[in-house]
Amino acid sequence: MPNVYEIVTEQIIKHLEAGVIPWRKPWITQEPCNLISQKPYRGINTFLLSASGFPSPYWLTYNQIDKLGGSLKQDEHSHVVVFWNVGEEKLNPKTGKVSKPFLLRFYRVFNLSQTEGIQSKLGIENHIPVPDIEACEALVQAIPNAPVIQQSDRAWYKPSTDSVGIPSKTVFNSSEAYYATLFHELTHSTGHPSRVGREGFETLENFGTESYSKEELVAEMGAAMLCGVTGIAPAVIENSAAYIQTWIKRLKGDSKLLVNAASAAQKSADYIRGEKI
Repeated sequence: MPNVYEIVTEQIIKHLEAGVIPWRKPWITQEPCNLISQKPYRGINTFLLSASGFPSPYWLTYNQIDKLGGSLKQDEHSHVVVFWNVGEEKLNPKTGKVSKPFLLRFYRVFNLSQTEGIQSKLGIENHIPVPDIEACEALVQAIPNAPVIQQSDRAWYKPSTDSVGIPSKTVFNSSEAYYATLFHELTHSTGHPSRVGREGFETLENFGTESYSKEELVAEMGAAMLCGVTGIAPAVIENSAAYIQTWIKRLKGDSKLLVNAASAAQKSADYIRGEKI
């Protein structure tokens, strides 16, 4: 039986093999959330659910659908949501330290558009928000302990100087593309020890190379999350076969890479937004 990491990775690889990079456009309406609790899904769940392509941001378990008096449409399939199950505290007799085991578990949900008898009853309408560039700028201006942002001929983040370089907004195809790129570099900057911090971050020198695949994945996902909450679409890059095959190879070689990178990206996005982490 595959473990949860392998199940999640398999789902994302299927999208990559179809030529789709799930973290390029994490959601097209609102953040995916549970209809009952109204709590948004976090981490890798953002991409697992958003990449499914359904128009509604709302998701429910089978039991929740039943309690609301709804039913599933014919031939609809469920989608995976993962969560951390915290076990009981255990004492290590050798070290004397107490720890709690964290085990990755999953359950299944359905999109509201896969159901009948609920949406009309609750008066729910789907809508696509208008991109809010002012929200992007406000987010950038409010970053706590922000790195130095300076104009450059290319986009980069340098840990040694804790600074971000970004070309002028006028050279980008759109304002959305500018902020998507800036969000990517700002996500890199959260790896600095004065912010969220990430293991091995201080030894990184040249971002963008294959040896830094995890850090690049964190930045990709973090930027996508920030684009999602501000209502803009991430900048589209050429989905070349070589690029996609590289991601597939990396993920097949490390089933934990995706979940761990998404978790780090969520922490980074929360920090940039000024949320508690």
